[in-house]
Amino acid sequence: MTVFLLTAAIGVFVYIHSNNNERSKTVIKPKETEISQQNQVNNADWKAPDEATIPTGKTGDEIRYGKELIAHTSVYLGPKGKVKAISNGMNCQNCHNQAGTKPYSFNFSAVASTYPQFRVRSGSLVSIAQRINSCFNRSLNGQSLDTACKEMKAMIAYLKWIGQGVPKGTKPANAGVAKLPYLNRAADPIKGKIVFVACEVCHGKDGQGKLSEQGTEYIFPPLWGKHSYDDGAGLYRLANFAGFVKNNMPFGADYEHPVLSDQQAWDVAAFVNSQPRPHKDQSKDYSKISDKPADFPFGPYIDSFSERQHKYGPYQPILLAKNKIAEEK
Repeated sequence: MTVFLLTAAIGVFVYIHSNNNERSKTVIKPKETEISQQNQVNNADWKAPDEATIPTGKTGDEIRYGKELIAHTSVYLGPKGKVKAISNGMNCQNCHNQAGTKPYSFNFSAVASTYPQFRVRSGSLVSIAQRINSCFNRSLNGQSLDTACKEMKAMIAYLKWIGQGVPKGTKPANAGVAKLPYLNRAADPIKGKIVFVACEVCHGKDGQGKLSEQGTEYIFPPLWGKHSYDDGAGLYRLANFAGFVKNNMPFGADYEHPVLSDQQAWDVAAFVNSQPRPHKDQSKDYSKISDKPADFPFGPYIDSFSERQHKYGPYQPILLAKNKIAEEK
């Protein structure tokens, strides 16, 4: 079995690199004005603090428990959770890799420095606890935690410990994901299905991931279906998912050593997000529809473009239309 997986992985690697010569003639970078951003610190070398510096005693125990909950969320709060059964079986670190410490992988470096913050999607000031519960409701397709419970307090303690060295009101450059330039075409789920061959080694041909022997958490998470993130999650926005894929997938890739081209990342993100998954009522998101990002896949919109184009692109006509409408107003 090991030889088979190794052979498959090598074959996928060769396939991907043989296709890396595909380049679009024109790419358009996303406009920063489209995304509500905090002051960004030009510090791509941010690293999480050494775990050896976690204090002893009650404070340290709380931080360590918080990390355990981030790394193994489902063991405690999944379908067979030791504490509660309120989520879908995925772990927080399935998106926030390495318990939220990996660069360009939705790490937690800026949480303590930028929250509470105004979120355009909800149109309100959001605390760290509310942001965590948003992930539980969307990415984990589950239910909210009591904001005063032991688990919530532990996760907040861990997030604050992670970001302890980041100045208030700022975020390291490697805090989220590196946004890829927009393609001059729509992202293509059909092309993405071919690229997905690279993902099958871990996530399976059916995209349903791999459970642990105990059946309490996913070693490799499902990418669609009832146990995956719902369509209200941040990864359901293609720009987020494409950036995440480019710098983190296939397993072992990172920002300095990407495997996929930008085009392949957009296409495989389109393929994954074209598959069925739980639906989240988002009718209350973006009450001011002009604030909707170009890749938000649910109308109504301020422009006349379809939901499909908002989901897959091309995005440049959408951005031009939004700018024109704004200028006319």
